[in-house]
Amino acid sequence: MSSKLLRGTFILTLGTILSKVLGLFYVIPFFAIVGEYGTALYSYSYIPYTIFISVATAGVPLAVSKFIAKYNALEEYAVGRKLFKSGVAVMLATGILSFLVMYFTAPGLAEMVMDSNDKDVKISAADVTTVIRAVSFALIVVPFMSLIRGFFQGHQSMGPSAVSQVVEQIVRIVFVLAGAFVVLNVFKGDMVTAVSVATFAAFIGALGSLAVLGWYWIKRKPHLDELLKEDKATLDISLKDIYKEILLYAAPFVFVGIANPLFQFIDMMTFSRAMSSIGYSSNEASAAFSVLNFQSHKLVIIPVSLATAFSLTLVPSITKAFIENDRKGMRRQLDQTFQVLMYLTVPAAIGIALLAEPMYTIFYAHNDLGTEVLMTYAPVAILFALYSVTAAILQGINEQRFTILSLLTGLLVKLTFNIPLIKMLETQGAVLSTALGYIAAIIINMIVIKKFAKYPMGFVTRRIVLILVFSGLMAGVTMAFYEVLVQFLSPASKFQSIVIIGISALIGSAVYFYLGFRTKLVDRLFGDRVTKIKRKLRLPI
Repeated sequence: MSSKLLRGTFILTLGTILSKVLGLFYVIPFFAIVGEYGTALYSYSYIPYTIFISVATAGVPLAVSKFIAKYNALEEYAVGRKLFKSGVAVMLATGILSFLVMYFTAPGLAEMVMDSNDKDVKISAADVTTVIRAVSFALIVVPFMSLIRGFFQGHQSMGPSAVSQVVEQIVRIVFVLAGAFVVLNVFKGDMVTAVSVATFAAFIGALGSLAVLGWYWIKRKPHLDELLKEDKATLDISLKDIYKEILLYAAPFVFVGIANPLFQFIDMMTFSRAMSSIGYSSNEASAAFSVLNFQSHKLVIIPVSLATAFSLTLVPSITKAFIENDRKGMRRQLDQTFQVLMYLTVPAAIGIALLAEPMYTIFYAHNDLGTEVLMTYAPVAILFALYSVTAAILQGINEQRFTILSLLTGLLVKLTFNIPLIKMLETQGAVLSTALGYIAAIIINMIVIKKFAKYPMGFVTRRIVLILVFSGLMAGVTMAFYEVLVQFLSPASKFQSIVIIGISALIGSAVYFYLGFRTKLVDRLFGDRVTKIKRKLRLPI
């Protein structure tokens, strides 16, 4: 891999991680401004928006970049430019169509979520309609923006995508916080207006990103035009064939990207009514929904983002080994992918579960329900990560058609068990049904990988057991220190919760990584990178 591509991949990964981190920490001031009522209303709009945006854009940057990189390698630069010129019109049309569909179906979506006959609710169907329509405007810009990102990535120019992601997130967050604060505290407006302004921030953030991409386009267009002069002009591919190839590239990413929002959408459609049927008021159900699908979910997704990003860097190697029929190399890459994923995700998920009470307090406020849900939900992060990686591996071994089967099966399991489990276990029932749905999807993916990649799972299973043992020892030590600390410090206080987490997490991490270094498991998973660190720290190799 060229140093330019390595540098570009690093820049893009760094930009993505920074964007995710910003997207996590803004919830602290946002929750302080709007509270549970506001975050519940925010969730009701953002879940359908995420589905719409996933369908409209998921996979577009990767598909376009893959297409352009392929034809640039053949020195057929005009083919990529042809895609870009027609794609601008197509993605603008897709964006406007998605916006119109979401805008005009908002009342129907709201009626499906809220009980319009309950007159005592804080959140009405009209309120949900308003915030869904506010966020829908972002759909006009985001698909077009995704195309430009993909175009730059196809030319191995990752800076524009990375910078635009970070700028988009910063602009969005500033508008979310400032807008909600000004509406509530300066203009003394109502919560629906404040949350509508906060969701409209997705459109403002997208405009900020588009401005950055426009600046890069003006700056780099002379170089891109120079490439056209070197075009071989031996291929004349029709737009029909171009878009057929793009759809084949993008489809698997759509199904992976849409999975989590669809699971949340099932909760959005069924949760409030199921809770109401067992005696909870609509307001109590909305507060519990906010805890589940906004507050807890934001924290649970932390280890998933980092571990999945790290593991997916190994997937191109799996694709290469599969195409070259290098079975030994492919097994080695699969072993490493699953081990890296589990090594990073399992302790993080267990740590969040163990420290659920002070962690929830830091980000939001001390809340018994929040603690219970986060404790139950945290281990599901392992399943989120496993699903993403196994689905990506299916694409690597050219069996992406099974991604549709596994996702539909998982959603069917979720839909089947969601209401009965909510009635039985309340909010934790929704978490359990999500876990069952993901387990079903992962089992199908693993069966396909085992069959078509002829992948023996004995070795990686033994390694995962070792990781679980290390995680168990870490959990024991962490819990012991936590129990001692809460005798002197209160997890109901934000500052004292920071101290509790800081000490407990530091000791737990030290135990876990010590065991990994001691058994040389870390060396086997991360190779030369660990050796270099050991040399710098003058540790035995």
